Amino acid sequence: MKFSAEIPNGWKMNLAMIPDPVDAYEAMTNVAKAADETGYESLWMVDHFHTVPVPSQEVTFETWMSLAAIARDTKRIRIGQIVTCNGYRNPALLAKMASTMDVLSHGRLNFGIGSGWYEHEYRAYGYPYPDAPERLRMLREALQVIHAMWEQEEAYFEGKYYQIRGAINQPKGVQKPHIPILIGGGGEKVTLKLVAQYGDGCNVGGDLQTIKHKLDVLKQHCDNVGRDYSTINCTSGTVCAIADSDAEAMASLPERVRAQVGETSLVGSPETIRQRVADLEGAGIHELILDFPGIAADLTPLYRFAQEFIQQ
Repeated sequence: MKFSAEIPNGWKMNLAMIPDPVDAYEAMTNVAKAADETGYESLWMVDHFHTVPVPSQEVTFETWMSLAAIARDTKRIRIGQIVTCNGYRNPALLAKMASTMDVLSHGRLNFGIGSGWYEHEYRAYGYPYPDAPERLRMLREALQVIHAMWEQEEAYFEGKYYQIRGAINQPKGVQKPHIPILIGGGGEKVTLKLVAQYGDGCNVGGDLQTIKHKLDVLKQHCDNVGRDYSTINCTSGTVCAIADSDAEAMASLPERVRAQVGETSLVGSPETIRQRVADLEGAGIHELILDFPGIAADLTPLYRFAQEFIQQ
């Protein structure tokens, strides 16, 4: 199992305790540096503009700009978005941005993308918000555009939503044959099929039975399109709180987070977490993306988890 960390960018109100935005950035990048130094596999940041559960005036850093800075603040760890909203940026431009960031990071980029869902952000920023089937059709075309931008010397694509006509994208990035693409979401008919066709990784959630089922569906899609399922990196996100006892770990969580703790949450003593990691690995997950609540103010849980599970 690989262990990665979610970087707090403010979306979950996880920088609200830091009033100065410069200090908030420094807290955010301190998480990245600590994860880099202690052996975590990757860093991931959500792509949102407004806070949840309700929009507020609290800081929410833009993902691509933030990760570009963090790429230069770190040395070893991979970086990615969990996941970029396709509707917020033209896919040809997004492919160019990703190619540039792969070079800035010396080949450490994971490219995460999904169809988008947070309607309030779309409306607030003036983006059209089509229904879910159309957003997925747009994502399908976008993935074809991105592959073309990364693989063709002069990229061409004529679709309903996107067109490129001789687009040149240099540099194309460092990684070969291209930057790995993670497609977020667990939709069985469309999203997981897109993973089989165009992706190198997936991100699924839910209880253990749901995760097993989603990955079985993905395997079937891979078989149908002639894709080797073993080449796909299967990821899942989970809240993490580690302490000497399960009760102490649960008590350390904010009240709003406690209500979300389930059988796949890494909340508890090292022994409890070790069993849950084994269960998730048995379900087919290769990489866990850990959300440490309060990590911007206190790096202790990140360090302790690394000592118990990464640096052995």
